[in-house]
Amino acid sequence: MKKNIEQVKLLLEALPYIKKYKDQIFVIKYGGSAQINKELQDKFAQDIILLYMMGIKPVIVHGGGKKINELLEKLEIKSKFVDGLRVTTPEIMEVVEMVLSGKINKEIINLLNMHGAKALGLTGKDGKFMTASAKSNGKYGLVGEIKYIDNSVIHNLLEEKFIPVIAPIASGNELGHPGFNINADLAASKIAESLNAKKIIFMTDTLGVLDNDKKLFETLKKKKIKKLKKNGTIAGGMIPKVDACLEAVNGGVNKAHIIDGRVEHALLLEIFTSNGVGTVIKK
Repeated sequence: MKKNIEQVKLLLEALPYIKKYKDQIFVIKYGGSAQINKELQDKFAQDIILLYMMGIKPVIVHGGGKKINELLEKLEIKSKFVDGLRVTTPEIMEVVEMVLSGKINKEIINLLNMHGAKALGLTGKDGKFMTASAKSNGKYGLVGEIKYIDNSVIHNLLEEKFIPVIAPIASGNELGHPGFNINADLAASKIAESLNAKKIIFMTDTLGVLDNDKKLFETLKKKKIKKLKKNGTIAGGMIPKVDACLEAVNGGVNKAHIIDGRVEHALLLEIFTSNGVGTVIKK
């Protein structure tokens, strides 16, 4: 009986959030261990299905850098990084599209559909809903910077009760263009901004944004972030994630979250509990 009462209390704690978020769009950047570990994949799918059944509209954006590296090594294609970005030649772009669109995207769709969802995969080339130009005048090859998003493509899918699963590849403007490789964090941010999403959630392999004593910042704003970047507290791979969060909230997204995807049901804990499990970035 006591256990049952505790379960009811948990449901009651979640009830205000369920009411608040019904019919709202949540953009979720799916990456890290949650995308690779089989058990965590299943937990992620369960979380997405629950959000979906509660009337929330999840839009998933995924990366796939590790699997791209693996295939490039197998094919003995060398790649280099400049400023943390993979310089993308036309040959590498073929591999990127093969892995992101042909493999990872289909795996996620199948995972969600097997758990009872109605998921549909696409890239920015589909319906030409995401158009880009070369970043820094081509310094990084076919790495792109998003210039336009036709959000009607996503809205149509949501209207038909699909869960869109998006690979971060954008269309070019020239006939026969191979497309652009887009940083998945920045793609998620731009998509969330375009959709006027209620939340954007980045699933990572860290607790969130940490201070120098490895303690979690539960909330952050622009002024504090600027200070933390300046003194080196926010560094390395966390910088583009925080920048993507700021871009999203400055563009109209209500809140951005950075959470630890290694925690089982991290999505539900962040969304439906008062304490959450990660860092919330507000405007």
